[in-house]
Amino acid sequence: MKKLKRSARLVEMTQYLLSRPHRLISLTAFADRYQSAKSSISEDLAIIKEVFEDEGIGELHTLAGAAGGVRFTPKIGQDAAMETIQTVCRQLEQPERVLPGGYLFMTDMLGQPELLSELGRMFATAFAGREIDVIMTVETKGIPLAYATAACLNLPVVIVRRDNKVTEGSAVSINYVSGSNKRIQTMSLARRTLREGARVLIIDDFMKAGGTIQGMMDLLGEFNAKVAGVGVFVESGELGTEERLLEDYVSLAKVTAVDLKSKQTMVIPGNFFK
Repeated sequence: MKKLKRSARLVEMTQYLLSRPHRLISLTAFADRYQSAKSSISEDLAIIKEVFEDEGIGELHTLAGAAGGVRFTPKIGQDAAMETIQTVCRQLEQPERVLPGGYLFMTDMLGQPELLSELGRMFATAFAGREIDVIMTVETKGIPLAYATAACLNLPVVIVRRDNKVTEGSAVSINYVSGSNKRIQTMSLARRTLREGARVLIIDDFMKAGGTIQGMMDLLGEFNAKVAGVGVFVESGELGTEERLLEDYVSLAKVTAVDLKSKQTMVIPGNFFK
């Protein structure tokens, strides 16, 4: 590209880093791209690093050596995350969102790109220190959330289906017991979508007792894959006599009470904030 003034170069470098999270970019690549000396590039990166960290955008890691460079890790500060989730909680407490069985209507919220971007940054922050190869979710409502998280972590997404699609070739299918209604259901995953031994981050939109997520974990066992973590947008704290099937997970919001008659709901920030 053509040689830019420093102010323009800083803007372009920032956009370049933001659009390539978790990718190692060498100083040589930047120097060639902007036709500038490495010393000038290093000074620019120091400015960007300071702004990223001061504003809670993320971290810019520098790796020394011939094969080194910089890597941008998206993150979100606690204050910004709390502001977003408090807004989410207020929206989820709207009476018209209450559905039979104590579920909440969330489809419209999971269709908002700006909100999804913030939720993805939260999960990326929570699991930033873990080795992950792929994001997994089950169709259908969790798909946008999984892709938002994958965009921040620069990872591929695999989708567990409720039934096998002929267009996906051979698949592994298992039966699992839904934790909320105790019904036996089926889920499947195409053999070509996940390599053996992969480290998988499971992302889901809603967790009641955790039966669906436990089913995904059992399905991963058929691939000898490892669960690197579990993240859920909203968890239910109202289980009655049911027992939670999972203990190790990250939730962004938690439903603590649902009154089906009055349609009053109480939603608080999840354990991400603890």
